[in-house]
Amino acid sequence: MSENKKENLTETTARRWLKERGVEVQDIADLVYFLQQKYHDDLKIEDCIHNVERVLSKREVQNAIITGIQLDMLAEKGLLEEPLQSIIKTDESLYGVDEILAFSIVNVYGSIGFTNYGYIDKQKPGILRRLNDKSTGEVHTFLDDIVGAVAAAASSRLAHRAENAE
Repeated sequence: MSENKKENLTETTARRWLKERGVEVQDIADLVYFLQQKYHDDLKIEDCIHNVERVLSKREVQNAIITGIQLDMLAEKGLLEEPLQSIIKTDESLYGVDEILAFSIVNVYGSIGFTNYGYIDKQKPGILRRLNDKSTGEVHTFLDDIVGAVAAAASSRLAHRAENAE
């Protein structure tokens, strides 16, 4: 498979799996708006969507998305070996690998992303509240952190662009 086709397949798969797991670009853009609205008087949701789209276009972000979602799906189907199956299915608090994968996304736009990620991970607004709901039977151990990381990276991208525009 050519490198171009592999890149396209990776992006297509990442976006399709996000959608299949109930996450729309708008949901992530809403998180960006939540993070950035008090810092930008004229912030529009379209600006947030644009920055989310730019983050999602990055190959390392797509790789993190498909890796995390695949692990969530396998855990949901009970297809992982123990003890990993139980750890991921219950989103065990001391596991931490889900956050490490999210940090690979957060790091794309610099250290401000870590602050944004930490804040949104604690607050769990919008789609993050639903993804973190353990009562649904769905497993989103990686996905909730990935979505928060994409929003944090897009927020960082937006902040960097605004700073450079001044």
